[in-house]
Amino acid sequence: MGKNSLTPEFLNEGLHFIPLGGSEQFGVNLNVYTCDGDLLAVDCGIGFAGEHHPGIDLLLPDPGFIEDNVKNLKALIITHAHEDHVGAVAYLYSRFNCPIYTTPFTAVVLEAKFREANVKNAQINVVQPLDWIKTGKFRVQFIPVSHSIPDTSALLIETSHGQVLHSGDWNLDPAPVIGYATDSAPFKAAGDEGILAYIGDSTNAEVPGRSGSESVIEGGLEKEFRKCKGRAAVTIFSSNIGRIVSIARAAHKCGRDVGVVGRSLHNMIDAAVRCGYLGDIPEFLSEDDIYDHPPEKLVLLVTGSQGEPRSALAKIARGEFRDVELTRGDTVIFSARPIPGNESAINVVKNNLIAGGVRVVTPSDTDSLIHVSGHPARDEIADMYSWVRPKVVIPVHGERMQLDAQAKFAESKNIPAIVPQNGSVIRIAPGNSEVVDHIETGLLAVDQKRIIAANHGSISERRKLQYSGVIHVSIAVNEQGKVMGKPKIDTVGLFDESEERFIKDLHNEIKELLDDMTWEERVNDHFLSEELRIGLRRFIDHLLGIKPKTTVHVIRV
Repeated sequence: MGKNSLTPEFLNEGLHFIPLGGSEQFGVNLNVYTCDGDLLAVDCGIGFAGEHHPGIDLLLPDPGFIEDNVKNLKALIITHAHEDHVGAVAYLYSRFNCPIYTTPFTAVVLEAKFREANVKNAQINVVQPLDWIKTGKFRVQFIPVSHSIPDTSALLIETSHGQVLHSGDWNLDPAPVIGYATDSAPFKAAGDEGILAYIGDSTNAEVPGRSGSESVIEGGLEKEFRKCKGRAAVTIFSSNIGRIVSIARAAHKCGRDVGVVGRSLHNMIDAAVRCGYLGDIPEFLSEDDIYDHPPEKLVLLVTGSQGEPRSALAKIARGEFRDVELTRGDTVIFSARPIPGNESAINVVKNNLIAGGVRVVTPSDTDSLIHVSGHPARDEIADMYSWVRPKVVIPVHGERMQLDAQAKFAESKNIPAIVPQNGSVIRIAPGNSEVVDHIETGLLAVDQKRIIAANHGSISERRKLQYSGVIHVSIAVNEQGKVMGKPKIDTVGLFDESEERFIKDLHNEIKELLDDMTWEERVNDHFLSEELRIGLRRFIDHLLGIKPKTTVHVIRV
């Protein structure tokens, strides 16, 4: 049995829910349901790496448990096309190799990801709103919900043990710009039949009231555009197609054309065009047309609302983006809220813009409504509880604070709650719902051309090098232990070119260390390299208070 395998009694009997990612964190969503031996996976998304993972941009959920039991995996269902729910599929599909079920817009986005990753023969099945699918011991209905991306679905999962509602991401926008409003009828019908568990979005479980409607954003953006004297730039989540429409319409009312900057935005707009979602808005400017366009007639739609260093906005703020610039008198509007943990990166971008004389507007800087959340606030969650009347609430999609907030809110409505950790094995039926086991989970890292564990030794070494620096020494010694020529010394992260004296000091230290060795010690390669390594590391620690990564190569000639 593999390290992530369940004991047979759990895998073969009953209905269980196992979050492998996305509980206790934002991003890397991957969930598994088991029913009498069959597995159903829901969502497979990416997360963004921080300073703790130098050289890494993307994190993936570790599907080890699924791989160990892949013969039992019946399908992968994707609830919508946000990166934290779909972004890892192309990286990990070869480990699943099962049918995929999803809605039309998500299918178009996923197909593009497969083409880019050269994944062939993927089995993507397109499901329409309110359709049912049958896969193994699961029967699943795709219930359309409003969210900040088209074709989002909640999942009603029917089994021989009863029904579960997996909410995915949703809100109760009464007038979405794109896609369906959330209809209470299917949820009430499911509640009438009985819901064993509600596995629900916790993103805004701490937020009172309601999330608001995307339809009002157009007016807020129009007000802001009319205040702008030069170029106006708006940064958003690239997948927010409704927001793109709102920006285009507001810009048109102000006599401005919209230019799109950023690969992910272009990809999402292409998908939206293919699905017929952008037919009634003015045509966008190409990036080639932006440079000569009158600033007062231009709105730039740019990626980078979360401060991603390689995003279009970050590069523009640093003056590194070809043919696109923002200068004194221009305005940047952040039509998005920070994902927790991204605040520092966003501030770097803001500071660079402000230093260049660019006015920065965030949702907290204006009375105009320029952003609404795609996730339910407390009044909306309360509505959902009243519709489906679950026997238990299992909060997901959030950090521990958000999960606990939803659990306490459920309990205030007299609904018991179970707060999972990634890897929790929660028995939903038969009997009372409870955590019955825990399996090992983790993260994977996309490291250029390979996928490795997020705690891989190479990443740990890079992290150490950020703080300690490096010394490399090559020394040639003959059979009698005499040094031949001058040792070659290279350092990284310790000295600059103006501090050549320190290199001379290192040479002197090597000479003193060698002088202290006997002939027998000098002819022993291992002893010689270790004594020099330890001595040089100790010398730098005494000199700089740093213990660098030190390697010594002895070349016997």
